[in-house]
Amino acid sequence: MFRPKLPIMPQPTGLVTPPAVVEPTTITPGTPTPAPPTVAPAPSRPVVQFTPGTALALVGGGTAVVLVVGAVLVSMLLAVAITGASLAICALVIRSLIVTDPKRR
Repeated sequence: MFRPKLPIMPQPTGLVTPPAVVEPTTITPGTPTPAPPTVAPAPSRPVVQFTPGTALALVGGGTAVVLVVGAVLVSMLLAVAITGASLAICALVIRSLIVTDPKRR
């Protein structure tokens, strides 16, 4: 009952073709390939050139990203702070109800 049952590999049924015999072939030398053409050297100046307009656009875009990410992080921090404060107030109210309950009787 507790012994695992191992699957049995099924044997092939029907017509089975024998494996094909691979005959060795001789290797004949081919013609040599021509050398690739030489590539011109890359220019020494950078491919991307910054103009004052593109630099200003990059600074503006970076500033916008920083402001958006900062606003999201501040709002998340504010949500956590408000949740913690409300939980603390609820805990104080429940504690005061539990402590004053035996005194009323």
